[in-house]
Amino acid sequence: MILNANSLKTNLLVTGLVLLMVFVMPWADRRICRKLGLNLQGGVSTHPRADALLRLRQGLLYAILITYLLVLSYLVLFSRSASNSFKVHVALYEDLQNAVEIDFSLLHVLRLFFTEGPAAALSHIQVVKPEDITQVYMNMMLFVPMGYLLPYTSRWVRNRVWTRPVMACFLIAVVIENLQLIFRLGLYDMDDMVSNSIGGLIGELLFIAVGYVVTHPGWYGELRSYRRWRRHAWWSTLYPYSRRIGTIRTTLWAASEEEVRAFYVTRLGFRLVRRLEAPVPPETDLLLEMGRMQLEIHCLNRPAELEGQVVNLTVSSLRPVMKRLRRNGIEPGSPKQDPYTGLRCILFQGPDQAAIRIIEG
Repeated sequence: MILNANSLKTNLLVTGLVLLMVFVMPWADRRICRKLGLNLQGGVSTHPRADALLRLRQGLLYAILITYLLVLSYLVLFSRSASNSFKVHVALYEDLQNAVEIDFSLLHVLRLFFTEGPAAALSHIQVVKPEDITQVYMNMMLFVPMGYLLPYTSRWVRNRVWTRPVMACFLIAVVIENLQLIFRLGLYDMDDMVSNSIGGLIGELLFIAVGYVVTHPGWYGELRSYRRWRRHAWWSTLYPYSRRIGTIRTTLWAASEEEVRAFYVTRLGFRLVRRLEAPVPPETDLLLEMGRMQLEIHCLNRPAELEGQVVNLTVSSLRPVMKRLRRNGIEPGSPKQDPYTGLRCILFQGPDQAAIRIIEG
């Protein structure tokens, strides 16, 4: 069955399905996860098989996204028949402008709207091609689920929720239009790419306003705290550079260089970048590196009582990290909840009273 984009029933069907997804899916997601004892905010879940259930939830979300992509592919590619010629339309929203006739200038109609009321203003506007308007509307609605589901299913997209969903929608729209041009399945239209991107932006905003708000009940307190901090930090020294500042190096003390090499380099996988002789022999300084993270370790190389130290690391998923730790003879224990962020974390002991905390976030 080929859906007619100009049909009122098709427009109502697509709109209804989109609204159902936007408002019902996060509510059902939150309700089911709360009943099963699953924490959607990254904290520790109470269910004994929480990891398996969260993977099942993620799989269901991916299944919904893949189903949507298959339906979208059918509507924009496979439901169309190839033609012997192709057309390229680059005049932005020319058809939409021709679909509406206005007796006077737009400024005059706006003046009538505020002086004589909406009825007087609308009496000078006539829709002559409603199918062109519904076509633009359908192009937007078809990509609203894309902008909504991408941040819902992917943490990587969610981390840059203001930019990545709409950019992904634009790139996918460009790919679709080029495929239609290559296989001569329709009109290569700039209007479609802009409308698809606007639809992705609408879906992105709906995720922020509905999907995230419903599944993260503490959002309002976090927002108020952020706004209070931003008001006070605006004129501080480092605030203008906050997006470009990150922790690069942590300093530790150790009693034995051999233990440091055996634990941090051999078992955890840090790279020894540089070894320096300290001014007081036999002390040495080691610089270890992993990605952008650096550990500066001052080794005394003699028996010493050192105070407790903590190294905090972050990873996107704890499960594979825990498996690799156990494979290398390190028992991290069960995930606990970080008292500051509420996120899941594991804590295990290193040499010289150094605790390694890995936070999932």
